[in-house]
Amino acid sequence: MREMEFKMERHGLIKVGDHVQIRESQLPNAIYYYVIEPAVAMSGNIPFRERLKHLEGDVSDIKETDRGYYVTVQFDEE
Repeated sequence: MREMEFKMERHGLIKVGDHVQIRESQLPNAIYYYVIEPAVAMSGNIPFRERLKHLEGDVSDIKETDRGYYVTVQFDEE
């Protein structure tokens, strides 16, 4: 099981337990980032060697901070 954190700007767009689809995008120099569709939340930059193997997962946690909402998604990667 692998977990990844995504930043979400507004509350209530998804909830714990939701099954989500992920879009992968590439930046220069083999850096990737991921977006929970439809543009709900975005990951930080991920190096090539840490790319996701599966582009769907389940929301396991949502935390509210003074900087926004952070969504944790679990991926079945073994």
